[in-house]
Amino acid sequence: MKNKQYLIADARKEQIIKAAIEVLRDSGYVNTSLSKIASKAKTSTGLISYHFSGKEDLMNNILVYLVEDEKAFIKGRVENEQTYLGKLMAFVEAGIEYRDKYRGNITALLEIVFNVRTPDNVPYFRMEMNPEEEVQVWLEGILSEGKKSNEFSDFDSRAVGMMIRGAISLAVSLPRNENDLGFKDYSEKVKENIMKMIK
Repeated sequence: MKNKQYLIADARKEQIIKAAIEVLRDSGYVNTSLSKIASKAKTSTGLISYHFSGKEDLMNNILVYLVEDEKAFIKGRVENEQTYLGKLMAFVEAGIEYRDKYRGNITALLEIVFNVRTPDNVPYFRMEMNPEEEVQVWLEGILSEGKKSNEFSDFDSRAVGMMIRGAISLAVSLPRNENDLGFKDYSEKVKENIMKMIK
């Protein structure tokens, strides 16, 4: 069991991460500084430096936090399904719904993925295995198992998985205007087209 001091440290780290997500959402990566994050978190830059070795370390932790948050949101839906088709449709619905409910998180994630580089100067989105890639691997597993059980036809799991993730990711660009295609309508259309690919 975690001791009280560890729980407090964890709570402070999460407070800093949540404040940084807000700053990334509102200001973008280039304009995000430890001082802005400290101000938003109502703490000091010294405390941020105590928990994180620098801006890059903080961004790494935020990226993992955001990916894990999305995975947890989707996982609850997927695990309730018995068939691979049910799991796949739940994955798609939950992924699109997450982008509707947590636009700020997705904005922050995109700011990190497209602006931060590794110590070897490799952009995060080009890393061989970044946290976002874990979600892709999970999706491909659902597709592959669905093929093995003959629920799905034969297709390239990697290519179809990338198309599905692309469709889910693009949901964040949907306007929230009532006269435009809503998230639920978009979700239904995406699922209809996925069915054509996998059956």
